[in-house]
Amino acid sequence: MGKTTMLLQKAKLLNAGVNNAALYASLDDPYFYKRNLIEVADEFYKNGGKHLFFDEVHRYPSKDPEHDWSSELKTIYDRYPDLTVIYSASSILKLQKAKGDLSRRKISYNLPGFSFREYLDFNDIEKIEPMNLDHLLTRHVEISNQIISKVKIIPHFKAYLRTGYYPFYNEAPDHYFERLKDVITVILENDIPSVTGIPFETSIKLKKLLSLISESAPYTPNLSLISKELFIKDQRTLLKYFSFLENAELIQALSKEATGNRILRKPDKLFLNNTNLHYCFYSTPNIGTQRETFFANQLRNHHLLTFPETGNFKVDDTMIFEIGGKNKDKSQLKDIENAYFALDDIETGYGNT
Repeated sequence: MGKTTMLLQKAKLLNAGVNNAALYASLDDPYFYKRNLIEVADEFYKNGGKHLFFDEVHRYPSKDPEHDWSSELKTIYDRYPDLTVIYSASSILKLQKAKGDLSRRKISYNLPGFSFREYLDFNDIEKIEPMNLDHLLTRHVEISNQIISKVKIIPHFKAYLRTGYYPFYNEAPDHYFERLKDVITVILENDIPSVTGIPFETSIKLKKLLSLISESAPYTPNLSLISKELFIKDQRTLLKYFSFLENAELIQALSKEATGNRILRKPDKLFLNNTNLHYCFYSTPNIGTQRETFFANQLRNHHLLTFPETGNFKVDDTMIFEIGGKNKDKSQLKDIENAYFALDDIETGYGNT
């Protein structure tokens, strides 16, 4: 989230130095119903342009079934080697088989929502340097003591769980959840169908599936029951729907094994992607669900998460984590090596807590 704002800010900054050096264009604009990307790039380049920003490329209306946005960008790259092209798209684009091979011509960045550390920094609450998990586990008491000596961290954590994941909260705090619901609707009705080619009727099933997951996340999926409820004949189709929602960053899927084709592998647990999404469905989400969703969301971008026999999460196939509140019973992980407790409502931990 925040891709459009970032592109606009960068284009404005570049134009401040040299007039017309940068051009921003959103590809869902009706202007592109008849114009293609190559024409825009050609005209811009001939008039001295240097930096071209294309936003929402997954919504670009292709003019030829044999060519899409990727093949046009490939042509631009080859034809104008000194023109910088930056484009953004929905995360669901990972599912698309692009017609133009950009793999050797691009550098890709995934832009998830804020981590708790980034939230604190963005809102000028506290600046904390990034750190790896091993460092945090080894020195967590020292680190937490440094933080709480400067700021009361628990109230900020509770605020983050509710409204801190997406940067657009600060634009209109009173309308945050209305906007977030609109984002979900756009993803389900526009982004996923535009990339995967599914009909509108299937997007309705995706809405129902997301609602089912939200009811009891972490959700243990029963494929037979879900298929029957959503009138899906083939369970492989249902697994594909899970993949759509996960790639769109609306859910997180957790399996006991990390091997095999993710699209065809039955997930053992399903979570919403982040804690803010819970409030689109419930005014007071289950706190245990919130804690597990937060933990999975914060670690999954840089670590391998699987579902263990004992505990809530296995991290990198070596560490077991149990999630809970300050009064959590610790007997469950008593005889397990490399076991840790991630507990809420405490300012400072101790030992493996």
